[in-house]
Amino acid sequence: MLDHPLQELDDWVLYFSERELPVLRHTRRQLETARENMAHVSSKDLTRIILQDPLMAVRVLTFIQPLTGKRLHHDVTTIAGAIMMLGIEPFFKHFENPATIEAALKDGPPQALLGALQVIRRAQQASHYAYEWAIWRVDINAEEVALAALLHDLTEILLYCFAPHLALEIHRLQQADPLQRSSTAQEKVLGFRLQDIQAALCRAWHLPKLLMQLIDDAHAEHPRVKNVVLAVNLARHLAHGRNDPAIPDDLKAISALLNLSEEALGQRLGLALPSPDGELDQPQQAAPSP
Repeated sequence: MLDHPLQELDDWVLYFSERELPVLRHTRRQLETARENMAHVSSKDLTRIILQDPLMAVRVLTFIQPLTGKRLHHDVTTIAGAIMMLGIEPFFKHFENPATIEAALKDGPPQALLGALQVIRRAQQASHYAYEWAIWRVDINAEEVALAALLHDLTEILLYCFAPHLALEIHRLQQADPLQRSSTAQEKVLGFRLQDIQAALCRAWHLPKLLMQLIDDAHAEHPRVKNVVLAVNLARHLAHGRNDPAIPDDLKAISALLNLSEEALGQRLGLALPSPDGELDQPQQAAPSP
């Protein structure tokens, strides 16, 4: 495990690229069960499993990219499209016995696994929000938006997996000064923002240009990118608790994107609007299941 920052962006790209990306133990178990019933498994079944795991999703995307140029004249930008192109039996053949995050971090710092799982849970929630809102907006392809939200914080997960001491130091700095921007803490520890490392990784791994744009906050003026950014922001702030002071601003921006009243949005999300004392009331209904 890396315990010191690397000097150049290319060094980070090489470091992450040389390692097998681990997946959730739950993902591996689901894939093993699906393999045992391969004759009855559909591409939709596999897509549902993969879209719960950011590292499994990026493994599929990076594997399929070299094949698209040989067979297609366009990028494959969804997991469903990648599975259909690859085929179910070849998929199982290539992704047999993947390493797991839990095993990779077994001997690492005690809080590293918890940190990685928290970021993944946040990504799952962001992906769910992004998909729901894309459907509401009648987006041209809701899975692209959901996938972008799932991958938005990919490099943070990679850091917990392969350089956990550095990831925990960034987390410590953020906890010590909650008003400090996360990018500032990242630059102090790594010398780079995670967003910069991620952009370099996306180029090196030849991820589809559309997905690269959707996970790039610099394009947030575009409604599809804004959909992703707002979903990621809400999931991150809710991870701090329902009374996070940024949530009211999140709800205001989301309601504008969806052309939906804040009251109706709060009901859809299972969140009430701020009460007069500035705290969120208890939800009147549960949030929809992922």
